[in-house]
Amino acid sequence: MSITVANLSHTYHPGTPLETKALEDVSLECRRGEWLSIVGHTGSGKSTLAQHLNGILLPEKGAVRVDGMEVREKSPHLREVRRSVGLVFQYPEQQLFAENVMEEISFAPRNWGVQEERIAALASSSLSLAGLDESYLSRSPFHLSGGEKRKVAIASVLAGAPSYLVLDEPTAGLDSWSRRELVSLLVRLKGEGLGIVLVTHDLDIALQFSDCILMLDRGRRVVMDAPRKVMEHLRSHPVSGLHLPEIAALSAAIKNTEPSAPLTWDWKELKRWVVRRTVSGEVHLPGGDV
Repeated sequence: MSITVANLSHTYHPGTPLETKALEDVSLECRRGEWLSIVGHTGSGKSTLAQHLNGILLPEKGAVRVDGMEVREKSPHLREVRRSVGLVFQYPEQQLFAENVMEEISFAPRNWGVQEERIAALASSSLSLAGLDESYLSRSPFHLSGGEKRKVAIASVLAGAPSYLVLDEPTAGLDSWSRRELVSLLVRLKGEGLGIVLVTHDLDIALQFSDCILMLDRGRRVVMDAPRKVMEHLRSHPVSGLHLPEIAALSAAIKNTEPSAPLTWDWKELKRWVVRRTVSGEVHLPGGDV
């Protein structure tokens, strides 16, 4: 069971002076229980790709399949695809519409035919899973903070019981605490068998938590591989607008002069290597500390 994309291309405003090639010949696969991160600079095609995964945008060229169901115009499976793949937009305001949080979260299960007597409990559990308590159910989603709006948007998608969760830049504008909370939630959902597709410019999260990373540049697939392989690629082939996190960049800089150094985003792993080298006398650090 997986989301598969094969040779997908998409052009905005074709045949006009505004024609823009957003995606060109992109392929990927994400299985249930896996975490795929899609990274790239602004305008690289990340959001366009995300919107193809549950049929908001339909393929012009190439194919998108969800658990074997093809995403295409007039497909008899399109409704089931949209139930299976929950999409959380970059800006929560784009998907919030109800007068209160309870109605917001209830919309998806009601739309999918869940029995009415089950919806209240489902709304509460989805909200709790996203990190908010029941006191929010009666509040207007439009009067919440940016982080709270994003949690409500995630809860509203989770209430539909998707098999895959696609999130477009979900950490944008979040403080460090909310960012950690969100990552913990995604790790937990992955452990429960959901496929996670994270669209992000945050390489720190992508490197630490992904099973696989797809890197886009100007609508094209640059590389799709395990995090360490992607880090190695970025070290030798920098991509405009994508920068390694500080520890990863330091690790790469050390490796340029010390080939035995680990290429890592984990400061503990880098520290262990430096300590071993220092103790052995192979390297001397200013001040003698790490």
